[in-house]
Amino acid sequence: MTALNPVLTVGQQIRESLAEHTDLTAAERRRRAIEMLDLVGIPGAAQRIDEYSYQFSGGMRQRVMIAIALAAHPKLLLADEPTTALDVTIQDQILKLIQRLAADLAMSVILVTHDLGVVAQVCDRVAVMYAGRIVETAMVGDLFAEPRHAYTLGLLHSIPHGDSARQPLQAIPGSPPTSAVGIIGCAFAPRCSFATDLCRTSKIEPIDPRPRPPDLVPPSRPVDRPAQDPVGGRMSVPGEPLLTIRNIDMRFSVKAPLSDRLIGRRRQLAALRGVSLTVNRGETLGLVGESGSGKSTLARVIVRMIEPTAGTIDYDGIDVRALAGADLARYHRRVQMVFQDPYSSLNPRMTVRQMLTEALTVHRLRAGADIERRIAELLDLVRLPLSAADRYPHEFSGGQRQRIGIARALSVEPDCLIADELVSALDMSIQAQIVNLLLELQGRLGLTILFIAHDLRLVRHVSHRVAVMYLGEIVDIGPQAALFTDPRHPYTQGLIAAAPSLDPRGGEAGRRSTVEAIRGELPNPIDLPPGCAFASRCPHAHDRCWTEPPRMHPLGPARAAACHLLDEDGAHPGIANGPGQNPPSTR
Repeated sequence: MTALNPVLTVGQQIRESLAEHTDLTAAERRRRAIEMLDLVGIPGAAQRIDEYSYQFSGGMRQRVMIAIALAAHPKLLLADEPTTALDVTIQDQILKLIQRLAADLAMSVILVTHDLGVVAQVCDRVAVMYAGRIVETAMVGDLFAEPRHAYTLGLLHSIPHGDSARQPLQAIPGSPPTSAVGIIGCAFAPRCSFATDLCRTSKIEPIDPRPRPPDLVPPSRPVDRPAQDPVGGRMSVPGEPLLTIRNIDMRFSVKAPLSDRLIGRRRQLAALRGVSLTVNRGETLGLVGESGSGKSTLARVIVRMIEPTAGTIDYDGIDVRALAGADLARYHRRVQMVFQDPYSSLNPRMTVRQMLTEALTVHRLRAGADIERRIAELLDLVRLPLSAADRYPHEFSGGQRQRIGIARALSVEPDCLIADELVSALDMSIQAQIVNLLLELQGRLGLTILFIAHDLRLVRHVSHRVAVMYLGEIVDIGPQAALFTDPRHPYTQGLIAAAPSLDPRGGEAGRRSTVEAIRGELPNPIDLPPGCAFASRCPHAHDRCWTEPPRMHPLGPARAAACHLLDEDGAHPGIANGPGQNPPSTR
């Protein structure tokens, strides 16, 4: 979004590259631009070439960037975190597109990423960097099977695995150095559990691979973990409902075509459509779905940042939509939100002390010397030194800023925490630290957490239950173990299939089954189909899917899915149309 010029059409931006690097005429440049958009999978390229970047989704904008990069037929493509901000389905499409284009155009690719699943899926060779140096390089299969550097091992151990749900991850302690200047020995030594005096005092030179030290345990081996929840000495058992949402609708008025405006019509974007959801006391409910499915909108409705069009919100027996004044302020204290981007959500002109003092003062929780004591408690709670209190947000790393956001949310002693893409922009080792902190705080404080994310491994690790959203509706919900091991909705199956596997044996070897990843993009929420909103992308859609919205089918204790393919017993009655087929004429 920031790399595309918002005042030029996408076609003009592709033609800029061609004008700079080729001798093509204006007409030839336009034809080439259309060819490039078609090559990267933009439907209707001849029509969309004259549209602006804001008219494209996140995945489509990334495809436009690839088209610009490939327009002059380069031999090398440098892709710097091309999928970091994208959900798993669009990530899967972009990575497959890069692989296909690299093969078709005989092009080399340097892929910069912090997602080791992406590395396992698409790379031939891997170079691991730390503090400005390459610390390990290997063929991708060798690196995952036998990591030789302690930092590589730490990265692999910090990834959530299906059998480690709600247990502490093996996070790398500390933070990376802000500069490699002045480091004499190994830059990783302060964080390495295998470091010796030699590591701290002698310059490290690259060497040929040698036998792995016997105490470096590869992540493929089982790791001893406590059979209990992180803090409190027992697995937390969620209690009675704390937050109940019933039939929430959220519609936004959007700019209508000129013909509609002349006759007084207004267009409505359906962001949420009849969402009903219960979050139990002490529970972590994971909320997943593609960008544009309504996850963040639902979070903002819950905290009353925006008012829904219809529906009810019940919090601990209180009608939230009826609250005003002091009662609403008390509710805001009980339900806090931690935002995706910690830098933009923290005031750059306030120190940490000032931000925490403001929250404590506004809610009249502390006064005088008690404020200072509470600030010290909060910083200790999120593992930050007291000296951090007098620093500004720009003086912290991304992981530290996220800890400050958590401290600010916890300062008012909430019952419920809404974490909206809490760690999506952080690398694996810092992600593990934040996840461990969140689980520890939940065990210590009894927090109820709504955890919004597009990283399915992370959602599986932290959640008791998981709800899947698609175009403003809950389409699948259930205990995390049941939902991930036996997904019943085709959309859930596609999300899981799209998640990159940590098995580097070829891109597809680690897939859970032959289920196809989801193709295409979300339909326009302004012009939704009359039947199932997923029908246009579903590999099993039949005639009924195009005409009748599905209802929720109960599939067991706390388990339900909305799909016509499920009868009362949860069986799959049959398949009529295949993926990508036109809707039936009865539509």
